[in-house]
Amino acid sequence: MNFIIRNVLSSDAKGITEIINPIVESGQFTILDSPFSVSDQSFFIQYFPVNGVFLVAEDETSSKLIGYQTVEPFASYTRTLDHVGIITTYVAENHRQQGVASALFRATLETAKARGFEKLIAQVRDDNEAALSAYLKQGFDIAGRAKKHAKINGQYIDEVMLEKLL
Repeated sequence: MNFIIRNVLSSDAKGITEIINPIVESGQFTILDSPFSVSDQSFFIQYFPVNGVFLVAEDETSSKLIGYQTVEPFASYTRTLDHVGIITTYVAENHRQQGVASALFRATLETAKARGFEKLIAQVRDDNEAALSAYLKQGFDIAGRAKKHAKINGQYIDEVMLEKLL
């Protein structure tokens, strides 16, 4: 499979929803619990932080989005955390284990560093072994665990906090 990594476009909102909504609806890989509308995603893209990173993976043959990754500033209430970003990664189910996440990480980490980020953090469900493995493979370290951090369908879910210095 051939794909390209590029900056998000406003026209990508529908493709983003086609990636994230099945993940949300599965209830297995994220603490997010409500699907997003195309309008929600359009707004998110339009008002994404200027210094943030929002990259998509696009199948070269079909031009369909198959994954995306974001880095947003950790906090806007203080300048002391300007160097810290929060990273999220989503890959369409039928495109996992094909190098999409690795390619997104390479481009995102480089872009984040160029935009002044010095540290990235991620929060991953502790039962999402594939995501944990992907972050650890990219050099993230486990910084801690938030016990009973989310409550989904009456079940508590721990989240693992990961960090990477750039």
